[in-house]
Amino acid sequence: MIGLSSLLETTVTFGDQLRYSAEAKGQRMGTHTNHGPVVVWNVTRTCNLNCLHCYSSSEAKKYDGELTTEEALSVIDQLALAKVPVILFSGGEPLIRPDIMLLAERAIAHGIRVTFSTNGTLITSEKAKQLKQLGVSYVGISLDGIGAIHDRFRRKEGAFEAALRGIRNCLAEGQKVGLRFTMNKHNIDSLPEILQLMEEENIPRACFYHLVYAGRGAVEDDISHEQSREALDLIVDAIQRFAAKGSAREILTVDNHADGIYLYLKVREEQPELAERIYQKLLRNGGNRSGIAICNIDHQGYVHPDQFSQHISLGHLREQIFAEIWGGSHPVLEGLRSRKALITGRCAQCQYFEVCNGNFRPRAYGYDGNYWSSDPQCYLTDAEIGIV
Repeated sequence: MIGLSSLLETTVTFGDQLRYSAEAKGQRMGTHTNHGPVVVWNVTRTCNLNCLHCYSSSEAKKYDGELTTEEALSVIDQLALAKVPVILFSGGEPLIRPDIMLLAERAIAHGIRVTFSTNGTLITSEKAKQLKQLGVSYVGISLDGIGAIHDRFRRKEGAFEAALRGIRNCLAEGQKVGLRFTMNKHNIDSLPEILQLMEEENIPRACFYHLVYAGRGAVEDDISHEQSREALDLIVDAIQRFAAKGSAREILTVDNHADGIYLYLKVREEQPELAERIYQKLLRNGGNRSGIAICNIDHQGYVHPDQFSQHISLGHLREQIFAEIWGGSHPVLEGLRSRKALITGRCAQCQYFEVCNGNFRPRAYGYDGNYWSSDPQCYLTDAEIGIV
């Protein structure tokens, strides 16, 4: 994640200390000193929707092998021992799982920060109140556009109104909530409307995702490099506009570390001191941290370097405890923690490797089948990254 509003110094959040603190620099197995990774946990693959770009290719059906309640509670105890700072419950649709509140309660009791990634359609007023009372730190609700555009992506009429109702229910209960928008060629024109919706509904946070080629997310659905640059310009302008109005929003982009470098270069001309602070934060973060500060557990208990690398299994939680898997010697895990020697192409030649770390490996794999080739969605020019 690139905390654009944090880098521009319009917001300060809990996540900043995981991303940009001095203790984050050089970590190989966690977010910062004496901590494990943030865990994205697909607690179920079942979903009440059937979204066009779903990375887990989820459907409204029961999948075999899902961890039982007892097994899932044991995993949470293991994550606590590994000093995992955050669990992001995802899916499928995590709120479909009948015991999800019990799992959240167990994690919170251990002092783990709990967040949700959800389509929002199941968040009634009562559910929002329950999330707030449990102490859930954040709920991210996916929107792919306004009205019919979102419904088309979610393949269900009324999905937009249901998701927006979920956002409003959270806001009404004082439950921190934000939206998630995955940029692709079918909805990129909706970005200004999504930013406007943030203002109209007083939504305090948004994550703008770059498309990853996994599951039903396809290469041919991605936006162009020029559209990526235009999107970043729109988002940065919105951050500055919100701050100028005295209503700063927390805004991040996800799954493309070129964004941090683009922001640094954009600011450097007119605000060199701010640009230097941005660069130092990016250095402390170290770029993409899949297999380092990010980890994924799927619905069956397999552990992966991140949620988009589910073709790579690091181990199974029915056979090993989490600490053994995460501290193990799987070749991909070791490669991700020392990846510069493995990555090829433009990424290997880039002068900003220290602040990007070769960008996003699953997208490289989804593009040409090579986990260590260059990320095709680095939209920075050769001149910008120092290639002559």
